Amino acid sequence: MPGLGRKLVEVAHNFARLPHRIGHLDARGPDDGPPALVIPGFLTTDRTTLALRRGLAADGWRVHGWGRGRNQGAYEGILEDMDARLDTVRGDDKALLVGWSLGGVIARELAREHPDKVRAVVTLASPFSGNRKANNVWKYYEKVAGHPVDEPPVAQSPEKPPVPTLALYAERDGLLAQGCQRGQLDESDACVGIPCGHFRIGMSRGMIARVVEEIDTFVER
Repeated sequence: MPGLGRKLVEVAHNFARLPHRIGHLDARGPDDGPPALVIPGFLTTDRTTLALRRGLAADGWRVHGWGRGRNQGAYEGILEDMDARLDTVRGDDKALLVGWSLGGVIARELAREHPDKVRAVVTLASPFSGNRKANNVWKYYEKVAGHPVDEPPVAQSPEKPPVPTLALYAERDGLLAQGCQRGQLDESDACVGIPCGHFRIGMSRGMIARVVEEIDTFVER
């Protein structure tokens, strides 16, 4: 589990990127671009993923936020709510699902439930595998979400969803264990390390460019 020093670095990076959350929250990117849905992590919002969505939009995707305010953890019915959102953003096409941290866990389960609607799943620093307490936030998660981290109200399986699945892990993560983000070899189709911490993977301009590059290499349009 990451130590206190790395945790403090994560907090500093988070506050340093606050100006990058300013802007409209509507869909971004070309109207005829392939659809993409970005799901934020625990206690974050569509503002937190704004820089990431800008990067994907600049690459030609028609990018949408999850549209549900602050992510306060898994709840009964979250997959039904996300399925409705997926139908709204994708039209008749399949959508790319990009999930950051807890958002990636949700994205994998959504793809498992509706593989016919999903082009691919990409997780960013998402703890989809291993010990759910191998992180620095699990006690706080339980207080906010209202359920034990080991007993979520929706199924969470490390098994690979039946769609192309890419796991991008933060090599210097100060909040979540890297092993939980990488998973086992058969739990994703590809796994790539990004040289940054938990927040910079979706906030730093340079790291976002790397994320977009990896998505371009992996996902067929």
